[in-house]
Amino acid sequence: MRPTVPPDYPDDPIAEPVHKGRGALSNETSRYDSEKRIRTTDGWDADAAAAQSEDDELPPLRTTLTRDATRTILARNSSPDIPFDRSINPYRGCEHGCIYCFARPTHAYLGLSPGLDFETKILFKPEAAKLLAAELAAPKYRCDVIAMGTNTDPYQPVERELKVTRQILRVLGDFNNPVGIVTKNHMVTRDIDILGDMARRNLVEVFLSVTTLDKDLARAMEPRASTPQRRLDAIRALATAGIPVGVMTSPMIPGLNDHEMEAILEAAMDSGATRAGYIVLRLPLEIKELFEEWLRTHRPDRAERVLSLIRQIRGGELYQSGFGTRMKGEGPIAQLLSARFAAATKRLGLNRTRYRLDTSAFHVPESARTALADAKRDARQMRLL
Repeated sequence: MRPTVPPDYPDDPIAEPVHKGRGALSNETSRYDSEKRIRTTDGWDADAAAAQSEDDELPPLRTTLTRDATRTILARNSSPDIPFDRSINPYRGCEHGCIYCFARPTHAYLGLSPGLDFETKILFKPEAAKLLAAELAAPKYRCDVIAMGTNTDPYQPVERELKVTRQILRVLGDFNNPVGIVTKNHMVTRDIDILGDMARRNLVEVFLSVTTLDKDLARAMEPRASTPQRRLDAIRALATAGIPVGVMTSPMIPGLNDHEMEAILEAAMDSGATRAGYIVLRLPLEIKELFEEWLRTHRPDRAERVLSLIRQIRGGELYQSGFGTRMKGEGPIAQLLSARFAAATKRLGLNRTRYRLDTSAFHVPESARTALADAKRDARQMRLL
């Protein structure tokens, strides 16, 4: 006869406590791990937990920083869904904690969780500017627009002290290499001195991602990004400085924030945006479970409806990975969203002008040529040792 296992057996999983200021509600093991990690209790803390007041808060879940020893900085892609073939990610992981972030699964490559690990264990690239200068100075390099912020945000909170993004922008400005930036952080205005100078040479365009105008929804859904109003303020500051600026109403989540599309576009236009774009919610790999967990916790009254609507634009699933559909979805709801966006941008005068950033002025500064030559000489000497 098998013994009866008590319900509080230590190996029973228990829920992750809710951490204020974080987006994910759990920290599931990486999909590449052979063993599953679960949170358990030995029972000794049960009395303390029961006695704790609902008003008591856990100590903040702190962010840890790790140096990324990457040897390259430009990431290449051949996706037909996006208008660029190269990008820079100064950071891996993102402290903004946006629950819907489609970059979360990349943390699994590091043996970390796409959940809380993604927003608390950040890798930064201290040699990014030096690596970039070497890649741009290479004889085989051909100039084109470099994208920043298409995976993780280049202006997440740790950038305030580390300034990796600012150093990268200085290099791009020195080489006259154009850049397109997407961010959710007002911190982008810190670099108006660099961006303004690049804008005068037609080398930069910035998009602010505004998902909602509802401050409470934003706080729950993207807890450490700038508030919606601060993002609109950033649009205004950039536009005033003569920097081409647009808005990304992304992601649009049917039944949750899609009703705000026109209001977001109008607010952005009033702030000085001249261009706009949108992407519908993408839920690849682990994000499906993370988003559903968040939705049922923070918006339980509409969870079933939102999930149903997502499936209606994704062929009955929560995600489609096929080119041509993954960004916009398919079916009547997706078509209506596209039509609404087109009508609103036409009415507001957005997207009348497409900025064609200048790639013809690219040049390699003499200091970069010298540094590249010195690096090659040092490499040859090391091989001879």
